[in-house]
Amino acid sequence: MTLIVHHLENSRSQRILWMLEELGLPYEIKRYERDKVTMLAPPELRAVHPLGKSPVLEDTESAGGRVIIETGAICEYLVEKADGKLGAPAHRDSALLYRQFLHYAEGSMMPPLLLLLVLGRIPFFGKRAIKRVQPMAAVHLDFVESELAKRPWLAGEELTAADIMMSFPLEAARGRAGLDGSRPATIAWLNKIHARPAYQTALKKGGPYAYA
Repeated sequence: MTLIVHHLENSRSQRILWMLEELGLPYEIKRYERDKVTMLAPPELRAVHPLGKSPVLEDTESAGGRVIIETGAICEYLVEKADGKLGAPAHRDSALLYRQFLHYAEGSMMPPLLLLLVLGRIPFFGKRAIKRVQPMAAVHLDFVESELAKRPWLAGEELTAADIMMSFPLEAARGRAGLDGSRPATIAWLNKIHARPAYQTALKKGGPYAYA
């Protein structure tokens, strides 16, 4: 076994398990549970990487071993390892869409969703602040809906790593940002990824996941 995924429950790391299943690459999972009070990652993850975050990917077969953090960087590493599978499409415009959504997932879409999560745990003042943040999230949801209404996948006609990167923010948005049937193209896309055999296998291997 050359690839080890340090996988935290209900986290971004579920995407890496799904991607590995789509690519057909062998891997091992080391599971971690969140602190039941703080919901933060356990301190054991700091033994793997100083930031103590998940996902972390170890490639034990590379020279000297590699430890890689950041979901987008891990996805790009795996695309390269799989000889370009799930990578940028050949068409230039589709390749640009691929790069856009690969970075947009964490760079633009996740921040307001994370803010909604934090504010939802603050009584009274948090609820008032949510009313200001919710419209920010809605702008992103409307943008994604408009894009998915044009084509079956975010970068074109085929599933790519960009779709895998976007899965977590859109799954989270369904639970905390009002994503529902009023955005039918996005809901159809979520249903489509959840039905994929590789996604289902990743769920079984990864353990409980609140967003599927």
